[in-house]
Amino acid sequence: MRLTTKGRYAVTAMLDLALHGGEGPMTLADISSRQRISLSYLEQLFSKLRKNGLVLSTRGPGGGYSLSKPVQEIAIASIIEAVDEKVDATRCGGLANCHDQQRCLTHDLWMSLSEQIHGFLAGISLGDLIEKQSVQEVMERQDKDCLEALTVSNQQRVEIVS
Repeated sequence: MRLTTKGRYAVTAMLDLALHGGEGPMTLADISSRQRISLSYLEQLFSKLRKNGLVLSTRGPGGGYSLSKPVQEIAIASIIEAVDEKVDATRCGGLANCHDQQRCLTHDLWMSLSEQIHGFLAGISLGDLIEKQSVQEVMERQDKDCLEALTVSNQQRVEIVS
């Protein structure tokens, strides 16, 4: 069982969007710089998130992405599913063909675990995560780091021009 980077990055990017959503539509470049996720990878993920109705895109100057629903209505499981990710503890992908095209001895155990994980993730919303103190602390640190990096970058530009 594993959750790949696709699912992890989608949840991370959506949480970033939720945390900064009050600032208007967010560009993927902003999310990319704060979360250190490749811009091209974010474009692929957000295409799927948009097709699944989790985000809205706004074109033009001041454009970007925003959540399509309130944070309490977006379950973590729906984000993972939107990017074609499954959290599955079985070897057979739930098809029950894991032992010579038949159900293996432990198939029901692993299916139950998969269902428990899905239920757990379905019961947690972006809003639930936003309320966590640890998430708030990480957001503040990331915002500070990005601001410092931007300040250094601007100072270097001024020095080059001078």
